[in-house]
Amino acid sequence: DFFTDLHLDSRRAAKVLDRVLDLQLGYWERALDAAGDFADVAFTADDFAGQQRLLISPATYRALVKPRHRELFGFIHARSRARVFFHSCGAIRGAIPDLIEAGVDILNPVQVSADGMDTAALKREYGRDLTFWGGGVDTQHVLRLGTPSEVRDEVRRRVTDLKAGGGFVFSAVHNIQPDVPAANIVAMRHALAEFGAYGEAGDGDA
Repeated sequence: DFFTDLHLDSRRAAKVLDRVLDLQLGYWERALDAAGDFADVAFTADDFAGQQRLLISPATYRALVKPRHRELFGFIHARSRARVFFHSCGAIRGAIPDLIEAGVDILNPVQVSADGMDTAALKREYGRDLTFWGGGVDTQHVLRLGTPSEVRDEVRRRVTDLKAGGGFVFSAVHNIQPDVPAANIVAMRHALAEFGAYGEAGDGDA
């Protein structure tokens, strides 16, 4: 119903979003008062992309969601030194410039198997403005179904794409599921040691 409201009854959708924003602001006011300067990262989440595209149009995001994101993220920045960590799975690329403008510092995950989420292109276009948290290995296909050698190659590719100049926190794209072979998890860990911050001449980039 909410998706249809975004299009057919935007006033009601805006009221719902305002209520959500009020709850979020109340939460972060208490959380940041309690955490003080110990908070390095403020985790927020709004999954609004699928495997192939955004779940709402960029125009709808800019009209209804982005102003509220901007207010929320600005509140966090004003009350803390924490970086805004934004989680949205899927093909989020079309919204990245708007998310940066709204105040996002960290994007999670980098769902490399979704359309448009090429790690080299994302780093090239947005690496100066965003830290990429995740995207170290594809969890939909390679980590679950690949061989240890394929996992190693995947980690090497993603680390090479994302770590240059810093702004990359290595992790798998998403939670590692129970059907992932243990050998592939070990291969991922060894590949990170080989190609990551403490493996490749100790350059400390990742």
